[in-house]
Amino acid sequence: MLERKSLSGAVSSIEGRSMTVYSIQDLSRRYRIRTSALRYYEELGLLGDIERNASGQRVYRQADVERLESILCFKDAGMTISEIRSFFTYEADEREHIADMLKLLTDRKQAIEAQRDALEEAYLHVCRKVGYYSAVQRSIEGGQRHPDWSDFAD
Repeated sequence: MLERKSLSGAVSSIEGRSMTVYSIQDLSRRYRIRTSALRYYEELGLLGDIERNASGQRVYRQADVERLESILCFKDAGMTISEIRSFFTYEADEREHIADMLKLLTDRKQAIEAQRDALEEAYLHVCRKVGYYSAVQRSIEGGQRHPDWSDFAD
């Protein structure tokens, strides 16, 4: 039987072993995701079979939390649900699918690198604009000649 101690995690005592468990609300708050997203990940099989307590409420164990963290990390990295599902399928039999796992991860790494490069370029452009318009503001306030944009280019 599960005994709740706090919202940050309950202590469960099953067969003489103590372990921390979490409710769906605990994880929702901790990771700032909707409870419906957790149920959706479970429905898709990404979170596997989540145990239920005597009241029928979901009980998440540390392994479930770690799996959720992987899902959220992969989502933040731009992986689709299909790609995440493939990764976990490959991971379940990594000996057979190690090449598939590496290809999936390498492709995602390259996509992230391209996004990072594009973001860096956009960041530098915004920085030049800030510099230029700061100079424009100073020229207006000081009654001076307007700066030339070419002075702020790469």
